[in-house]
Amino acid sequence: MKKAIGTMLALAAALCALTGCAGGEWDAERSIDVVSREDGSGTRGSFIELFGIQQTGENGSKKDMTTKEAVIAKQTDIMMMNISGDRYAVGYTSLGSLNETVRAVKIDGVAPSGASVKYGTYAVARPYYIATRGAPTGAARDFIDFILSSDGQAVAAKNYVSIDDDAPSYTPSGLTGKIVVAGSTSVTPLMEKLKEAYIAKNPGVKIEIQQSDSSAGMADTASGVCDIGMSSRDLKAGELETLTPIQIALDGIAVVVNNDNPVTNLTTAQVRAIFTGGAEKWSEVTG
Repeated sequence: MKKAIGTMLALAAALCALTGCAGGEWDAERSIDVVSREDGSGTRGSFIELFGIQQTGENGSKKDMTTKEAVIAKQTDIMMMNISGDRYAVGYTSLGSLNETVRAVKIDGVAPSGASVKYGTYAVARPYYIATRGAPTGAARDFIDFILSSDGQAVAAKNYVSIDDDAPSYTPSGLTGKIVVAGSTSVTPLMEKLKEAYIAKNPGVKIEIQQSDSSAGMADTASGVCDIGMSSRDLKAGELETLTPIQIALDGIAVVVNNDNPVTNLTTAQVRAIFTGGAEKWSEVTG
């Protein structure tokens, strides 16, 4: 049964109690503690697709084969706390959300980085989107123009991968108003940086960012709860009936382990085995 823990502290404490967070010699015969994101997470959707964890039936139906023993982290920061608190855990996160509390492993011998994503040598990558219902107007339209400008793409390039090296420059509009942006926790860190850079040029605009997940963000945009939705996956057919997606950046998905974990490289097949329950001990992917 999937374990869902309500708060970061409770989740970290529970994992430490179950696994022993630190100390002692590394034991490759210990079980692998798999941590995954929740259903509806764009990062999970992209991860299971890119690693072949999602299987497609003859009728076109898709099934997520993530092991039922996985701990479920409902946000990026909870994922990071899980991994940093459990030396036998493995999970995944946005490349732009990586920090020193965890360590990314190489996949098929290639380390995740902005350069390896940009030039296609690191294959575990996905687009970041925003979406609107109908043609945006006023401050929302101007904010999108900023995101797609050379100014906005320069912000994206600091931690992610820009999509347009020849984007036009941006001229401050002097507009006022409020913009509500909602959706993916993976896109949120980038959106926060874009918000800060935009407001520095347009102090009369207020931007409220609400983080949930990609599916919730698309639903909120379609229903008019927010002006702009954030998604870390391609929009689904049903969403495209109502919403217009706009790609704003590229991001890699990093497979992450505890800093005390000696594993430095995993193959695509090994990652798939870990997350589907085919490999249950670290010795099975390190021997």
